[in-house]
Amino acid sequence: MKIAIVGAGFAGLASAKVLRQLGHDVTVFDKTPDVGGVWSSTRRYPGLRTQNNKQTYCFSDHPMPRRFPQWLEGAQVQEYLESYVERFDLASCLRLNTEVTEAAPLVGGQGWLVRTPTGAEQYDHLVVANGIFCEPAFPEFAGVDELDAAGGRILATSDLASLEEVRGKNVVMVGYGKSSCDVAVEVSKVAASTTVVARGLLWKVPRKLKGVLNYKYLLLTRLGEALFPYQTLKGFEKVLHANDSAIASGMLGSVEKVVTSQLALEDLGLVPSAPFSSIAKASVSLASEGFYEAVAEGTIGVRRDTVVSRFLEKDGQPHAELSDGQVVRADLVICGTGFRQDVPFLPAEVQARLQDERGNFELYRQILPLDVPNLTFAGYNSSFFSPLSAEMAAVWIGSYLAGQHTLPDVETMRSVVRDRVEWMEARTDGHSARGTNVVPFSMHNIDEVLSDVGIDASPAAKALHWLAPVSPRAYRKVTPRLVKRVGARATRRTDSA
Repeated sequence: MKIAIVGAGFAGLASAKVLRQLGHDVTVFDKTPDVGGVWSSTRRYPGLRTQNNKQTYCFSDHPMPRRFPQWLEGAQVQEYLESYVERFDLASCLRLNTEVTEAAPLVGGQGWLVRTPTGAEQYDHLVVANGIFCEPAFPEFAGVDELDAAGGRILATSDLASLEEVRGKNVVMVGYGKSSCDVAVEVSKVAASTTVVARGLLWKVPRKLKGVLNYKYLLLTRLGEALFPYQTLKGFEKVLHANDSAIASGMLGSVEKVVTSQLALEDLGLVPSAPFSSIAKASVSLASEGFYEAVAEGTIGVRRDTVVSRFLEKDGQPHAELSDGQVVRADLVICGTGFRQDVPFLPAEVQARLQDERGNFELYRQILPLDVPNLTFAGYNSSFFSPLSAEMAAVWIGSYLAGQHTLPDVETMRSVVRDRVEWMEARTDGHSARGTNVVPFSMHNIDEVLSDVGIDASPAAKALHWLAPVSPRAYRKVTPRLVKRVGARATRRTDSA
């Protein structure tokens, strides 16, 4: 098949590699000048680091270089993806600096017409891999005109290209997620003042608990994932969550006490209101190196449980008035307030067929839309192991296109999808990234995807991952086995013909 892929991040590159190995003619489009997606040089903000250690944040068949540190800088992740392109000879199928302005289904749903500024071309199948963190989301602030008139400015964390933009300025960071706290640490080194405005406090996990236990042994294992109740409990998970989850709650409660003490949260007045188990409602946030130390030193101020009510001009200078009544200087406002999950290149009528009435994507296995033919999504399963999740989604797509696994009927799949989205919305209080965030149930999603395909890592490797961090390398034989299976099927068809 002739396949177009939109996006050259982890998901787009994994899809290109897997689908090419299965014999497809693939073209990957990306509007940036390099591969990387969120790790592109056009989007890297000061202080950007991975949350995972390098052994868990990689593809199954392409380990991170030994010379890289445990937690990678943004440029190193992008370098890793460039080496992936080189190793699997993907450069010839890349069309960088080429934005897809429209992808419209052909009459009869027999393919897609993909338009770019340089022309249009037909494809048999379209893979959307533009990422669920494609466009920054900004709160609807009051007084933006007043801020502009006073010389203030608003931008997203991903738009902060250099610390020179903040040198000597009074900076307001909006948000308490990882990107906000990462940027706040770097900004505080050169800014006149740095104020973090947090609508709600999230739990942060140190890289090493008590300076000894790497957090990967806590949350990047199957046991760590099983501490949070999944949609359907099976096997050992039933034991963990018996008696009102007494065992799981006790284990998480112990971690909460260690984190609170280690980060001195009580002394700083930064103990979140919700219990530690609430990290299941959103992506866990790794504690930014130096953040709490800077708060203790006074170089970062945190205004908790508050929001920006409005911007105003005061004494000729830009200020932000907070909902708790405080007014702070705001020469530069940097928002780490999440992203929109958009597919702007798809026609409105196609987008409507992808979503429920609340705007959630209805994708079977986070991959397959039920009402739009010849279309799949890769990377719409944001997880603790995003590279591996994206790669296994690509395997599912490859198997599906080759007719290698059988799907339930459409109405059964629709029921599964709607039950899943409803559960996701309920457990995240409506913050499921339009139904695309599978955290913290990353391995559950991968298990379901590979169960459909009928190829998996060895039982021994999966058993080991209950206590040891999940190793993507354990899945390195999945794609070759699929390639062999598809090749054998093609040979049988040729022989029978």
